[in-house]
This record gives sequence, C-alpha cells and structure tokens, in this order.
Amino acid sequence: MELRQLQYFVAVVDEGGFTRAAARLHVAQPGVSAQIRRLERELGQELLDRSGRTVRVTEVGAAVLPHARAALAALAEVRLAVDERSGLVRGRVAVGMVVACSSLDLPALLADFHREHPGVEITLIEANSDGLVQALQAGQLDLALVGLATAAPAGIETQRIVDEALVAAVSRDDPLAARRSIPLEALRERPLISLPRGTGLRTCLDAACAAAGFEPRPAFEASDPGLLAQLASRGLGMAILPESVADAHRAELHKLEIIRPRLRSRIELAWRATGPVGPAARALIRHARAVLAQAPAQGGG
Repeated sequence: MELRQLQYFVAVVDEGGFTRAAARLHVAQPGVSAQIRRLERELGQELLDRSGRTVRVTEVGAAVLPHARAALAALAEVRLAVDERSGLVRGRVAVGMVVACSSLDLPALLADFHREHPGVEITLIEANSDGLVQALQAGQLDLALVGLATAAPAGIETQRIVDEALVAAVSRDDPLAARRSIPLEALRERPLISLPRGTGLRTCLDAACAAAGFEPRPAFEASDPGLLAQLASRGLGMAILPESVADAHRAELHKLEIIRPRLRSRIELAWRATGPVGPAARALIRHARAVLAQAPAQGGG
C-alpha cells in the first residue's frame, strides 16, 4: 500500500469522479484509476462503486476513508515538522480583514512577510466581523482583523489594535451642530447611518440601545465608514462612526460625543488559540503582532 494510492482514493471521493480527481492531482486519469485498482486488489475489497453515472464510495470504502485522510494528514504534519526543524517556513496562510478597517495598510504588512517567506502562499478575504470569527473557528482562516464589541469567543486569542470612542456625526447645518454631546437616548428618534449587522461597531450600538430600551433605526447602512460620513454630511441622517473617521471628515461633519453611556470601537487582531497551527501561520501571527503593535489602525468594524 502506498500513500499515493490513498491520496488518489481520497481525491476521487472528494471530487466525485476520476476525471476531476486527476485534474486536481495534475496526473492522467488512467493513472488514477490504475492506482486505485491496485489498492483494491491489495485490500481484497472494492472501495468505489463504478456501476452508476457517478462514482460512489462503497461500505468498505467509507470505512477506509477516515483512515486514509488521517494517514495523509499525518504525512503533512511530518513535512511541517521537518520544515520547522530546518528553519524553512512554507505552506499557505489565509487572512481575513473586516471591510471597515480599510485604512490599515495590510498589503504592506503582507508584502513584508512575503519578502521574508517567499515560499508561503497568502490569501486575503474581506467580510464582516461575525463571518471572520466564524471562519477562524472553523479553521478556514489563520489570522483576521475583526471588530469586537464583547470579549473574544472561546478558542480565539486577540491583540487589541484600536480602542476609540464611537461618536455621532451630523452635517454642519443640522440643528444639533450647536451641541458638543448627546445622550444615547437622543438616538431613539433619529434616522441613523451605520455599519451593517455583523460588524463590531453595529453590535456595540445595538447592544447599548437595547439596554436603553429601544432599537436603533438605520436609514442607511454601508460597510465603508467613509461612505457613512459622506451620507451624513449631505444631511441624510446621523452617522455613528469611530472618532478617528469623524475627525478625518471634520470639514463636512460636526462631531457629537455620545454620553450616558459612552460607546467604544475596538479592532482586534485575532487567531485560533487551539487546534493545529502550521509554521507559516505561526510566523505570520508573530509578524503581524509585532507590526500592528507599533502602527495601530484607524476605523471600526
């Protein structure tokens, strides 16, 4: 029995056929079929049912499949252990970034990491904070920048990058432009402009309003804080923004401190605290923690 045969068997099951498995493995389809036939002869049982239009795993094949996956996973761990021992970092890392944190120069951070570890393949996605945390927990991401309104969920470690006030912002000709602050209760009847649900900022806003006995009424929702500021500057409502974003648009907006209670916007660097983490992911986490500790981002997600 060869590991290659197990690899081919798993690929056929995952892809649902020999042709797609061969394409995934970059080998000829007859070679895949021949190797699996050899494995079946050695085991004395058919692992795949080829009688229908699609290939299906047999009862014996279903029993073998988890062991085949475990053997391939063990081989991958052996390779990672050798890489770590020799000081070679390679593999893949998946990074997530909350959409509303676009002011952070994450491309520069990733470019610096790539120069140090050119053998590592890096992928990047944007999503809201809830989706990124779920992807971290599922092992689909190795690292993410997220907005959190509460403590990180179990199994996730974080490093705080930004902690700033949330403020209300209105156009310069709004009647509230004569004031410096408003209580949270004043948001009850105002049309609001906010980030969508699933973001840390919106979770913070919704929780504070619920504690005060009302539900906020967003007239506009957008994932870009800069767009929220532009909508508010044109008199379309009151934007709820991280203070740094409101300050960046001070020429068009009047900033109001929210009091009773005060709200905070947080951006956290997050990664899994449990489960297998490869050397490439560990190297990226170390790099990102060091860089972001010195150059905090602005904006809230």
